[in-house]
This record gives sequence, C-alpha cells and structure tokens, in this order.
Amino acid sequence: MVNIIFMFALMKAAKPHLEPGSAIVTTTSVQAFDPSPNLMDYAATKAAIHNFTISLARQLIDAGIRVNGVAPGPIWTALQLNGGQLPGELAAFGQESPMKRAGQPVELAPVYVFLASNQASYVTGQIYGVTGGKKIN
Repeated sequence: MVNIIFMFALMKAAKPHLEPGSAIVTTTSVQAFDPSPNLMDYAATKAAIHNFTISLARQLIDAGIRVNGVAPGPIWTALQLNGGQLPGELAAFGQESPMKRAGQPVELAPVYVFLASNQASYVTGQIYGVTGGKKIN
C-alpha cells in the first residue's frame, strides 16, 4: 500500500510547485500487467500506480504538465536479494523473459531520462515497458 499512498501524498505536496513544461515519471512494473502469484500485494500496488499515472496525466494536461510511467520487467535490484524471489528461485530470475535474462538498472535509465526531457514534449499518459521483450499491453 505504501507504493500508491506515497504517490498521492507526494503529488499533493508537489502539484503547487509544478510549472508548465514539467514532467512527472512514475515507476510501475510488468507485475501490474502479468502478476506473479507470490507478489500479489506488490503487483496490486503497481497496477494502482499504472492507473494513477494515466489519470494524473489527464488531470494535469491542461496545466502543461506531462505524466508518464516506466514498467520494468525483471531487473536485478536489492528487492530480488531481500525476499523478492522465493528461496531457490533466485538463480533463474529473469530467465522467463523473451531475452532470457534479467535486466540491469542501468538499462532503465535512458527511458527515464527521455521521459523527463523536452524530447518527450508530446508524450503524456504513457507507460513504457523495459521488460526484456515481455508485452505490457
């Protein structure tokens, strides 16, 4: 629940300070589109963030503020080492992706930079998948 409740609180605090041309980039997950049974709570909050992102984009479009999201697939993060994977499944993490591997955090960075930049000035209300080839829609 913290994942989505935090987003509402942060936007309530940030909204008065955002100017036209500002960009908001959220992080959802491939889990929002194809949840794993053992990650039900996480997947549900990430699905809520997906919906929040699209709704916020519609709410802020007239103010000239763009809102987009990134939906990572299997990415090597501290979460995987601290209970994100079931015991014994860590070695196979990411192997189910079409690329047959987990991604690295650095492989996400260009998408965030693009969405935050003026190069994405005509992009809002979109979720970009960085999933190793797994579809998000």
